[in-house]
Amino acid sequence: MPDSHGPRALAGPMAQTVYVAGIVLSLGHLWFNTFGVLPELTRNAAHFAGFGLMCALIFPLARVRNATGERAIAWIDALIGFTLVACIAYILLRERAVSGRSFTSDWDFIVATATILIALEFTRRTTGWIIPTIIVIALTYAGWWGQFLGGSLHFPGLTYETMLQRSIYGEDGMFGLIASISSTFVFMFILFGAFLITSGAGEFIIKIAQALAGRMTGGPGFVAVIGSGLTGTISGSAVANTVSTGVITIPLMKRSGFPPRFAAGVEAAASTGGQLMPPIMGAGAFVMANFTEISYLEIVAVSFLPALLYFFGIAFYVRIEAKKQGLVPVGGEAPKFLPVLKEGGVAFLLPLTVLVGLLVYRFTPTYAAGFAIVSVVVASWLTPNRMGPRKVLDALALGARNMVLTAMLLITVGLIVNVIATTGLGNTF
Repeated sequence: MPDSHGPRALAGPMAQTVYVAGIVLSLGHLWFNTFGVLPELTRNAAHFAGFGLMCALIFPLARVRNATGERAIAWIDALIGFTLVACIAYILLRERAVSGRSFTSDWDFIVATATILIALEFTRRTTGWIIPTIIVIALTYAGWWGQFLGGSLHFPGLTYETMLQRSIYGEDGMFGLIASISSTFVFMFILFGAFLITSGAGEFIIKIAQALAGRMTGGPGFVAVIGSGLTGTISGSAVANTVSTGVITIPLMKRSGFPPRFAAGVEAAASTGGQLMPPIMGAGAFVMANFTEISYLEIVAVSFLPALLYFFGIAFYVRIEAKKQGLVPVGGEAPKFLPVLKEGGVAFLLPLTVLVGLLVYRFTPTYAAGFAIVSVVVASWLTPNRMGPRKVLDALALGARNMVLTAMLLITVGLIVNVIATTGLGNTF
């Protein structure tokens, strides 16, 4: 099956469906991560169903070059997405009858198998073939070829029913610990970043980076580094960093004299640091906090210096290349620092202050992120870029869309975690 090569261009009813689904998903996550309470399996399975449906609509099964083929693929994708929703509904309805017990119906086998296959397919669409291949190797090790290995890697194998039951209903399975991290911490912080970007914080970051470094030799390269570092504080995503800052910084670097390939390389390297820059740091910090039982706040604190060193390393290389190319400061294009700070500093700094302050006072990360999201809307009314109902809805939809890839990855990684826990591979290593 060919790769789908990224998201499709949404239009019409499909675009509206993704938009509305994103808003509903975001509101649901805001509710059960702050004031509501849902059982872990229900929350994580609903998380997967919602983002799985969005994934089916956003990332096509395959690319075709004619309109008829595209429509056919779109209908197939919609069918797969709603099939997943039906499978999740069945799994939740059968929880009491099946969890911790044997399957009692052929439909139990069919639905569990279909859910895992759809999860693998969605991971292929969003991340490529490597992760699904590793998952298949892990599952077949536990169910088949582990019995042929010798020594400490020998594993006698599990029945097909046991593998399905533990993969779906087990504490370390698809809807276990890793899925909980995805549906709580990770999504809330990605939604927080989406609200900041919608409030105009992304534009403020680029302007402040231009004010700080625009008049220096190699300044546009420094703008890419500073802009990506600051954007990383609100996005936690290399992809989001590249999309939001690259459209500005790459043309700036090319216009100032940097070679196109170097400009693209600097933006890619700097944007990758979005996953390293506190306080959001993508999924990594939350997974680390859960597995090591070190507080999230402590992980953020010790990550700040290494993240700065990473960006300094890229900045030094930009400076060396600028001198090598004989570039001179651009001069008049850069805005002045104080007017930029006065215009948008409140909308950017106040929410981050609320977030870090609540974390310092030992509020849970999800609760802190929820209040920080509210503070973004409040802070925006202190700036010219006020967030009304339409912008709030746009931010809710954007946060859900930005989460699709991460949700698919973290849900399916639970299958590998389940194999490691079940087979004892973790203890062996």
